[in-house]
Amino acid sequence: MYRVIGTVKSRALRVLWMLEELDQSYELIEAAPRSDEARAYNPLGKIPALQDGQDVLTDSVAIMTYLADKHGALTAPAGTLARARQDAITLWLIDEIEAPLWINAKHSFVLPENLRVDGLKPTLHKEFSRNAETFAGMLETAGGNFIMGDQITVPDLLAVHCFGWAFGAEFPALPDPLKAYANRLRARPQFRAAQDQ
Repeated sequence: MYRVIGTVKSRALRVLWMLEELDQSYELIEAAPRSDEARAYNPLGKIPALQDGQDVLTDSVAIMTYLADKHGALTAPAGTLARARQDAITLWLIDEIEAPLWINAKHSFVLPENLRVDGLKPTLHKEFSRNAETFAGMLETAGGNFIMGDQITVPDLLAVHCFGWAFGAEFPALPDPLKAYANRLRARPQFRAAQDQ
């Protein structure tokens, strides 16, 4: 059984959702960032972490990729052109969708108040909106069901988690096709099970 360290209201939700999609047993160890519990698994105190046997992995996307490869699901096989395209979309999402959200979080509550720059937020919102439109176009090109075509993959979980984060952080509304995509994936029983932890 896997052990996930983190909270549902963090990037750990991605890992929980991934495990639900893979139909794998796991235990959630509730741990806030920088808590003693989190540091017991990751000296940096960052969440999520995943314990697999005696080994501990960190970084939500690295964990998701590991699980996908290990279980041969939610991914194109390593070493294929399809996987290279999938990895390109995953990295694009981290750079262009997640980064504005994370910078916003840092300047909203993560950094000490004296280091926060409130004036960044309009730029982050504008950049996020532009990139969401780009992703909507990519999704349409892929056929509209999932970003890689007919199968749900790692970047779908990443994208939908980020879109939920954006909603919670009061970023501009998503284009209608992305709302429909996110709502459809969030309605999956696997997502609901992960969220209910």
